[in-house]
Order: sequence, then C-alpha cells, then structure tokens
Amino acid sequence: MNTFHVSSKRSIGAGQPVYIIAEIGINHNGSLDIAKRLIDEAVQAGADAVKFQKRTPELCTPRDQWHLERDTPWGRMSYINYRHMIELGFDEYGAIDSYCKEKGIDWFVSCWDEAAVDFMEQFDPGVYKFASACLTDHDLIARVKRTGRPYILSTGMSTMSEITAAVDKFGTDNLMVAHSTSAYPCPPQELNLRMVQTLMDLYPDTPVGYSGHETGLATTVAAVALGACFVERHFTLDRAMWGSDHAASVEPQGMQKLVRDIRDVELALGDGIKRVYESELGAMKRLRRSNKLQATSGKLQAASYKER
Repeated sequence: MNTFHVSSKRSIGAGQPVYIIAEIGINHNGSLDIAKRLIDEAVQAGADAVKFQKRTPELCTPRDQWHLERDTPWGRMSYINYRHMIELGFDEYGAIDSYCKEKGIDWFVSCWDEAAVDFMEQFDPGVYKFASACLTDHDLIARVKRTGRPYILSTGMSTMSEITAAVDKFGTDNLMVAHSTSAYPCPPQELNLRMVQTLMDLYPDTPVGYSGHETGLATTVAAVALGACFVERHFTLDRAMWGSDHAASVEPQGMQKLVRDIRDVELALGDGIKRVYESELGAMKRLRRSNKLQATSGKLQAASYKER
C-alpha cells in the first residue's frame, strides 16, 4: 500500500496511524467564530484534521433554484444568496490556515468545482477530497490531478462501474478511496462496511478509508477493524443547530470517544504474530500444570484405574 504525506507531521497509508478527519463541512454556518470553536473541539478530541467544503455558488447551484425563497438564520432570502452566506472567503480561510497551524491540526477541503480548486491552491493544501456527488465529475477530478496533490475519492451514491471508470481513467497515482453510503443519517443495514475490504482487494496499493454518515460510533470503529486507514465523520457543536448536515454529525464528546476507541482498536489489532506476553507469565505459573505435575497426575490416574 502506498503512503501519502499530507502534512509535515502526518501521513496516510501503510504503517501509519489511522488518520481521523473531523468533517466541519458547512457546519460553521458561515461563521469564522463557529469554525474556530469546531477546530478547538477537534484538537481537544485528538482528530488529525478538520475538513471544510468549498463551492462557487453560481457553478454548483442549479439556476432554476437560484431565486427560490428559503428561511435562514439571516432571514428569508433567495437560495443563491443563502449559498453565498454560508461560503467562507479568502480572509476567513486565511484565518483558518493560521489557526490550524497554531493548533497543530491539518485542514483541507472538498472542492465542488474547478474555480474552488483554483481558490484553494492559494493555501497549499496537503490533500484534496471529492464529495461522493463528484465522483463522476471527471473535469473536476482532472483539475485536481493537475495539482499533483494526493486526493480522496468518496464513493457514496456510486456504482462499482462508476468507481472503476474513474480509477481507470485517472489511475492510482496519488489516489485514496473512501467507502461511503450517502444517506443522512445512514441506517446500519445500508453501511455495507465489508466494502472497505472489497476496495482494498480491488486496489491493494491504494489507501482505503471510510466516510460515515451514521448516528452511532461503533460502526466507524468497526471500519477501522476491517482495515480502513482513514475515517471521516461530520462534526458539529450541537446536532440541533440550524443547517442540513448537523443532524448526521458527531458532537464534541462523541468525537472524543470515537478517537479514543479507534486508538484502542489500533493497539488491540496487533501484528497477528502469536507470542506469550510478560503479563501472562504470572497466570501461567499459577494456572498451568507443569510437565512434572502432569506426569504425577497421570500415574495416579493409572493406579486408580488398576485398583478398580
């Protein structure tokens, strides 16, 4: 399996700790203050990275929806104006870049259009992520490929033929793949976690991870046990906040527990080589009969049998 250096401190791939991504997405609701609070909570939880989403509203919003009215925290407005309100600009991302460096956590984005990639290149990201909806957007993938940076393809709402078509076209150089099911929230019976192993078998040199949208934590930990070398979960300060992604997100206490459990599972998996640990020696001496005692026991059993 390949290994990709996504920052000066962290890598994804063979022999590396599971890379844990707290997906802020648009859960900042257009507020730099909320974004910073989420970064603080991700650092406190022990996540490796926070991730945002970047769109150019006019390119990513169907024109027939531009002028639809919508109730928002800023009052009733057109959908296109709402999309602008929740987008962070150059000054905000500059502040996020400085803040994440200060806090020692990686950050990157999912870009939804080529102009967004051009915008993010100003910040020298270590990796790009493609939302599941973009797996079939080959023009967008081609734009990211030209940056020469590692990138993650998320595979929700995609068929196997669509996944293989993208990989066949763009190759596995700099590629990472995330299994995902794009239901918000996703019921357990649709998580299909064994797809992690399917993708690992299909692309053995490619780091495979998991992007989850379920409400619990155990199934994300299970993805790690199945071999996922990176995981991503949506992250929020409060699942009751206004916005489309909060309900399927993990709150700070949940993220702390998720990181803790993933790190425990990493340690528990071991290397598959059987050994007797020093911690077992005391129990061995107390509980295991020695060969000498077994021989004596055998003689006594034989004598008892003869007496019958």
